[in-house]
Amino acid sequence: MRKKTVIEQEEIKYFIDKIVKDEASQCATVQGWAFNTKTKEPVELYLLGREAVGVQFKRDFRIDVNNKYALPDDAKVGFIIEFDKNTYGEKLKLKLKDDNNIRIVPINLKKNYDYLKKPNLFNAKRLAGVTTRTVGYLSRNGLKNTIRKIKFELKYKNQENYDFWIDVHEDYDKKKVMAEISGFSYNPKVSIVMPVYNVEEQWLRACVDSVLNQYYTNWELCIADDNSTDAHIKPLLEEFKTLDSRIKVVYREENGHISEASNSALAIATGEFVGLLDNDDTLAEFALYEVVKLLNEHPEADLIYSDEDKLSEDNKRSQPFFKTDWAPDILLATNYICHFGVYRKTIIDEIGGFRKGYEGAQDYDLVLRFTEKTDKIFHIQKILYHWRMISNSTAVNPDSKGYAFEAGLKSLEDALERRKIKGTVSHGAFPGVYNIDYEIVNAGLVSVIIPTRDNAADLKACIDSIYEKTIYENFEIIVADNGSEKEETFRLFEYYTKKYPQQFKVVRIDIPFNFSKINNLAVKESNGEYLLFLNNDITVITKGWMKRMVSYAQQEHVGAIGAKLYYPDNTIQHAGVLLGMGGVAGHGHVGFPRGDYGYFGKLVTTNNYTSVTAACMMVKREDFDRVNGFEEKLTVAFNDVDFCLKLYEAGKFNVWLHDVELYHYESKSRGAEDTYSKYKRFNSEIKYMKDHWLKYIKNDPYYNRNLTRVDGNYAICVDIVGYVKGKTIEDEENEI
Repeated sequence: MRKKTVIEQEEIKYFIDKIVKDEASQCATVQGWAFNTKTKEPVELYLLGREAVGVQFKRDFRIDVNNKYALPDDAKVGFIIEFDKNTYGEKLKLKLKDDNNIRIVPINLKKNYDYLKKPNLFNAKRLAGVTTRTVGYLSRNGLKNTIRKIKFELKYKNQENYDFWIDVHEDYDKKKVMAEISGFSYNPKVSIVMPVYNVEEQWLRACVDSVLNQYYTNWELCIADDNSTDAHIKPLLEEFKTLDSRIKVVYREENGHISEASNSALAIATGEFVGLLDNDDTLAEFALYEVVKLLNEHPEADLIYSDEDKLSEDNKRSQPFFKTDWAPDILLATNYICHFGVYRKTIIDEIGGFRKGYEGAQDYDLVLRFTEKTDKIFHIQKILYHWRMISNSTAVNPDSKGYAFEAGLKSLEDALERRKIKGTVSHGAFPGVYNIDYEIVNAGLVSVIIPTRDNAADLKACIDSIYEKTIYENFEIIVADNGSEKEETFRLFEYYTKKYPQQFKVVRIDIPFNFSKINNLAVKESNGEYLLFLNNDITVITKGWMKRMVSYAQQEHVGAIGAKLYYPDNTIQHAGVLLGMGGVAGHGHVGFPRGDYGYFGKLVTTNNYTSVTAACMMVKREDFDRVNGFEEKLTVAFNDVDFCLKLYEAGKFNVWLHDVELYHYESKSRGAEDTYSKYKRFNSEIKYMKDHWLKYIKNDPYYNRNLTRVDGNYAICVDIVGYVKGKTIEDEENEI
């Protein structure tokens, strides 16, 4: 019988992704999700053929599913069904029902099932269609890691998904938009500032047309011709002036390069806000509408920026860059704000506009100075700007304008000097990214807190690596011993106590395992100004790791500092925590090979995240105390996420450092979360997180809603239902 395709399937879509049971108590739990593909609403749940005695139905937010299928944020499409001994072992039928549809789903409680543990990284059928830039990658990372990279590209097919994303998310109804604009109470003029120099006619026409086509009409286009020598430029600009009175042109008498030309355009700008546009790029026709829509919601905004993509010479869109919200430490690593930036003109005037001598990085220099004057910075999670890829542009070849990256480095050096921060700036892994080495001005004591229970071999490897590879001298190690019983463990404790009597001690904490409480109690036994929480199955790679973490921890605006952790096979285990992934939180870039740049360089730049893992995490003691440490109701899971969110709510920015590298063997001494009691405990911790932090789980400020919550690969999220022709229901369900 022919399988039904997705567009032919029943309106009710469902999936059972976990069945957990306990033979001893004869209890079981079924976890899954279901919704109507047309209404995008949850459906009702019933058991057929019996009364619901001994059965509990619970509805749940599934942020990963809501995100994947573009469901409303408040749609509780997830469900958890708990069965007791009255139903244990039975073959049951679950009825999914809404007003017009019914689906019957068989459930076999005798089955062991956990889809969430089944990776699906490789599909050989798609190998022939893969095109990836493997030559440079192979030379940097070797054959084994290149094969891993190809597997990721085979699965996540970002360009294919981006085409679908555009269809789904950019289907604007112009009449409705115009009606909404007519209802705006605030209609500020936006001055689009555009320097022009010898640009090809086709690109300049496309650029100007993109402004003329804006839904929002209270704009002016301020063009400064930088003494172009190409004969077609002036007649073309004169044509534009006669075409629309909102287009203003000034002709410079000498070539002053992009900074001075931009200032000439600024000089004729009369708008309340200024948007920056390059003469060969284009704006989405809804760009200014989205900007002014945000200003009606947040009239206090001083800087608004959006997501962006690349545009080929044949107008093919690709490489969408879905950005984070305001992230000061990312900005000090690269100009992630870039396009489309809209700035309050009074602040631009206050800081003196663009500066000569920073050509190629004039926007970077501007935004660094601008953000020193305001924190009213907003991000629109939509593609509003298309960066044209032509042969001599940095969009295609970053090396084509090497001077720009030197100007970027100079911009950062100036920023440190203005902010009275001591440090040096160097170029990063590729052009346009930078590393800042902060000078330590407060070399306070670091208390390294390591919870453990036996597992002496891993603990020894951990402690030895600290003493062997730490150049920061002012630290102490406190081992929080939670019920060790083996003689080899006690011998190890004695060895280190004798060898490092001023720097090592063991604190006995004999309580049932509670990660939060163990660490909180250990902190009380510590003396450090900085606290460094470390798992016992960590080994240090980077010699300057602790010094590097202290250099960030001393910064007033910084909360928790995390590190780059690898599995023993040199693939990523932790590179920042993404909220909403898997329903609550998960790690980004998991499984990416060592040496990979990650999503737009995230694996080789310092980044802000809402959370980092406590497997290796540093924080100022005063900040730890300010938020009352770890939440002891979270005994195993999410205590670090909760802790970091408390810091974020207190006004701190959590930072992940790409150049602090360690191996993590991940919870060897605790074992897997694979029993019924552990599953029940885990669900209670999930509930705690959703009760306290749902707004961040729904919308992580340091992850973009247009990226998948199914896993941490930064793949584009699309509502595939009804769009992917020829894919079977089974194929589609394998993606969740």
